[in-house]
Amino acid sequence: MLKVTLIRSKIKSTEKQLATVRGLGLRKVNQSRVLQDTAAIRGMIDKVSHLVQVEEVAE
Repeated sequence: MLKVTLIRSKIKSTEKQLATVRGLGLRKVNQSRVLQDTAAIRGMIDKVSHLVQVEEVAE
């Protein structure tokens, strides 16, 4: 499991980056979500790595 936190504002991001952040379920700065560690989620995180912080969570 991965804990993904939006640490930077989405302002000045491209439409694709905004859609990716929305797809991760993040709306506000400092909001976190715990997501499955899949290849699709990893790819989404790579696209917006400058906006998010990722931590591995044991569950």
